[in-house]
Amino acid sequence: MSEAQMPQKDAPESRNLHAQNFESHDSKIQPAQEPSEVSDSWQLMMQGVLGVVLLLGALAMFHFYAPMAMQAVPPSDLQRQVRELDSQVAELQQDRAMPATVLNRYRNSIGYIYGIYQVGFADQKPQIRARVSGTGFLVGYGLLATNRHVAEPWYGDPEAESLIRRGATPMLESVVVFFPGSPTPVDLSPAAVSSTSDLAVLRMDAATARRLPVLPLAKSPGSPGDLVTVVGYPMGIAGMVAKSPNRIYERLAYRHNDITAASELAALSLIRPSATWGHLGDVVADKLIYDAPTAHGGSGGPVFNSKGEVIGINSAYMDGFSGGTLGISVDSLRPLIKVAEKQNK
Repeated sequence: MSEAQMPQKDAPESRNLHAQNFESHDSKIQPAQEPSEVSDSWQLMMQGVLGVVLLLGALAMFHFYAPMAMQAVPPSDLQRQVRELDSQVAELQQDRAMPATVLNRYRNSIGYIYGIYQVGFADQKPQIRARVSGTGFLVGYGLLATNRHVAEPWYGDPEAESLIRRGATPMLESVVVFFPGSPTPVDLSPAAVSSTSDLAVLRMDAATARRLPVLPLAKSPGSPGDLVTVVGYPMGIAGMVAKSPNRIYERLAYRHNDITAASELAALSLIRPSATWGHLGDVVADKLIYDAPTAHGGSGGPVFNSKGEVIGINSAYMDGFSGGTLGISVDSLRPLIKVAEKQNK
């Protein structure tokens, strides 16, 4: 207990000694009080003068160096950089919005093609009788572009071509196109077929075509790395039925290859194309390779660039390789359109 109390006794003494020393110190400096006030005034004056000098120096430096800084980055260069950034942002926004823009602008001009064909010998039951489906789009007044294997379904079919070499005759029993927003199909007939590539142009009723916009064709197919949008009807009727409301789906799910199912979808305004997007991987001669996914039924659909122009026609895809969707350059389509237009005259 005695050890704990000793600091309490010493502390006041220490404080008193400090006070005494402080008082002693004050008594020593009191005679010098008047000179200290003069010195303080002089210091204050000198600090004020120094502050004015520093301010004037700063103003002089700013006046000297500011024009040089402005000259280092001329206003014209800054404006140019801002314009470039604005352009890049606008381009990115356009690229992101392109699939929706294309659908909204050209949806009604991209139709679903449905047909029935046969291959057989005269006076005999057809050896082959099958359905065909694909996509087509307006490229001129009453003219619809698509693939040759849609317009002539036996093209590229080994079995059908074998029969044809033996003398069998291929024939389209019927081929029609359903356009979005139209309750009835439109009959199609051949106009021009390519002998070197998987392209064809079909003719349709001009009255129907008059109210639909023609898709713009690009001047060139573009370069690898460009963004592309593919529009069509992958999986045909089955794909459209799958997208339908539940009550429609339940009624038509098992009739996806029936022409009556397509007619019902048209009457309900459910003929609606799908859009996928990706990048152009390569351009080899008239062949386009891109990674926008597609499926059976998407053949013949337009391939758009980021400006909303058609650069090619969707043609095929390679199973097991997502980047292996194939199209045909728009450059190969132009000669067919000219041939078909001459026939119209």
